[in-house]
Amino acid sequence: MEIAYYPGCTLQASASLYDEQCKKIFSKIGINLIEIEDWNCCGATSAGKVNDFLATAMPARNIGIAETAGFTEMIIPCSACYSRTIVAQRQMEDNQSLKKEINRTLVNKVQGNIKISSILEVLLDKVKCGELAEQVKKNLKGLTAACYYGCLLTRFPYHIDIPDNVENPQSMENIIKVLGVKSLDWSYKTDCCGASAAINDEDTALNLMAKIMKDAVARNANCFVVTCPMCQFNMDAYQDKFCEINGITKRLPVYFITELIGLAFGMGIEELQIDRHFVDCTVLLEELNFL
Repeated sequence: MEIAYYPGCTLQASASLYDEQCKKIFSKIGINLIEIEDWNCCGATSAGKVNDFLATAMPARNIGIAETAGFTEMIIPCSACYSRTIVAQRQMEDNQSLKKEINRTLVNKVQGNIKISSILEVLLDKVKCGELAEQVKKNLKGLTAACYYGCLLTRFPYHIDIPDNVENPQSMENIIKVLGVKSLDWSYKTDCCGASAAINDEDTALNLMAKIMKDAVARNANCFVVTCPMCQFNMDAYQDKFCEINGITKRLPVYFITELIGLAFGMGIEELQIDRHFVDCTVLLEELNFL
């Protein structure tokens, strides 16, 4: 089975390991991710702050490329890219004059017949049909995860219907349950980590990260599980700093969901590159005899 794949800029840079993990674990469950040709940046949050038309036209170009190539579904692992792309698609559906104006500038026209999917949507389908469970070789019992969705995966600046609860999503919990991982019922799963504000308003961003961390620690989580590369980077790279400022003594590894799936599939540390995080992700795995 082939699905169009849009990695976005982050998965080609700071989250390159996430890109490689996606391709490897999806191949294990019968999905060949085909990276669309000549893709461009989706604009993320920056384009929307500069030009509304550009914020829609940039992801529209990627949609047109995927549709022209004959794909009926495109998976986008990055939450920001997913949000920007699915919002652009819906805006064009609701505003045909906008769609017509954008298509005038595109070689590959937007037709409107492709499904834009998050990584969780595709993985959950594989859970429901049992194909993900068939590949599990190692039970990850002992991991108690705070599933952290972040603010972009379920909430949008435009009306979008998604197959999950907006305020209390459960897709990630249902996926990691198959791996033997215990998930927490907690209050901060869709709170913002500060995103790019860590660059221009560090105090505010660190305060937001600390609140997320405090609640996860208070509920006895021993790790975070995420899909958003921005959330992963913030909670991982800044963890020592916001913990020291707020008197938090515990440290929690921040795993991409692909890393836990890969471990459960029998893949190793080097293959998954789990040793590349800022907060050591291997110590907990060694303590639980997963390595």
